Amino acid sequence: MTMKSPQYPLMEQATDCDERPTTDDQRSGSTQYPLMEHAADTLRAASGRRVDTIDLTAVARGELAPADLQISPEALRAQAAVAQEADFVQLAENLLRAAELTAVPNAELLRMYETLRPGRATHAELQALATTLETEYGAPLNAHLVRGAMQVYLQRGLLKRHG
Repeated sequence: MTMKSPQYPLMEQATDCDERPTTDDQRSGSTQYPLMEHAADTLRAASGRRVDTIDLTAVARGELAPADLQISPEALRAQAAVAQEADFVQLAENLLRAAELTAVPNAELLRMYETLRPGRATHAELQALATTLETEYGAPLNAHLVRGAMQVYLQRGLLKRHG
């Protein structure tokens, strides 16, 4: 499903939102919120573990791994669907970008963050970052965001100066 928003064009680029959880008691096809109360049996952590099995008992038994405590891209997309249905379009866009970024290793994500700070990258470096996001990590929404930032940095003189 593609989310449409004339005011926020990133929503038109969003993909893979068909994975939102459904429950028997949904009204008018809308996703029930909070998801932990209405779809916990279908949500999974980054590890694949069902989120309704992550509790203090599992902690006490030492059954949890770090990936059990990390959100999955599917859970973020489900949250985005809820936000979109509630007309929180910007929040939905942020959650969709976050879903894409789950594929990026933490060290690389921190490097990207540093690159995006004003005055830290040239036009070419930001273009390379956008290309990397798109081609290596399958993150077109984030690549679009970087390209937009690149244009703003160019207009406002915030790109790194050579030399």
